[in-house]
Amino acid sequence: MSKRKKSHHRPTRHDSQQPARTREGHGRSDNAAWLFGQHAVLAALANPKRQCRRLLVTADNKDRVENALYSASEQGAIRPAPEIVDRAAIERQIPEGAVHQGMALQINPLETVYIEDMIKGMGETDPALIIVVDQGTDPRNIGAIFRSAAAFGADAVIVPDRHAPEVTGVMAKAASGALETVPLVRVTNLSRALEQLKESGFWSVGLDGEGSDTMDKLEWPTRAVLVLGAEGKGLRRLTREHCDYLVRISMTPAMESLNLSNAAAIALYEAHRQRIHCLEPQ
Repeated sequence: MSKRKKSHHRPTRHDSQQPARTREGHGRSDNAAWLFGQHAVLAALANPKRQCRRLLVTADNKDRVENALYSASEQGAIRPAPEIVDRAAIERQIPEGAVHQGMALQINPLETVYIEDMIKGMGETDPALIIVVDQGTDPRNIGAIFRSAAAFGADAVIVPDRHAPEVTGVMAKAASGALETVPLVRVTNLSRALEQLKESGFWSVGLDGEGSDTMDKLEWPTRAVLVLGAEGKGLRRLTREHCDYLVRISMTPAMESLNLSNAAAIALYEAHRQRIHCLEPQ
C-alpha cells in the first residue's frame, strides 16, 4: 500500500510543605491521587515535572526509595520525606486488592499539555508517531497503551476530554512508569485534533476490523497518527472519516477481535519496526 500524501544510600532533600499550585485545570493541587507499585512510584519520583505530596513506604523498600529521592534532588526536585509504614497503612489509601509492592505516592496531576504546544515542539518535518484513543474507557487498557507507547517510541497519547478516564493509580500501575515519560494530551474535539495534525503533515491510520487492507501491507508514514477505537464499539463514524487509511490486523478466524491495548501494541510494533528498518544502513 502506498502512502497518501546509582545505587548507594545518600542523604536526600525533602520538603515537608505541600507543593505550590499549578495553573488551573489538570494541574490543580486539590485533585491529588495515589500512585502505587514500584515502577509507577519510582518513575514519578524521578520526573522533575511531577509534584509529590506524601510518600508511604514499607521498611524493606526504604533504601530503594532513598536512592530515588537522592537522584530527584540532584535534578532540583523537592520531594516529601518517606513515611515508613506497614502494608495496612498503604492499603487504606489505595483501591482494595491493588498490588502496591510496599510503595504509594500521593501526587498532583501534571500540568495540561495542549495539542498546539505538542505539535510545535515536534518541528515541521520531524518523524513522529502519535496515538489517538477514541473514547477508550478502561484505565487498565489506557495504561497499557502508554506502556507500549513508551516501548515503541510514540511521542504522545491523545484522548477526548470527555469519555476518557482520569489518571488514577490503576492506570499508572498498568502504564508501569510510562505516564511520566509519554505526554497525555486531552482535547475537546477529536475530529478537530485530527485535522490539526493533518495540517501539520501527519497521516492518520485507523485500526478497524473492517479495514480493506491488513496492517502489514501499509507503508507507515513518517509522521503518523495511530487511531484506536473504544473497547467493543471501535471507531466512531466521524473519527473513521478523518482517517487517511483504515487497516485491520491479520489473524485467524479463531478470534474475532483483540483487546484494545493488545491491538495497540501490535500496531505500534509494526510502525516501530518499519521506522527502524528505514534507519538501517542499506
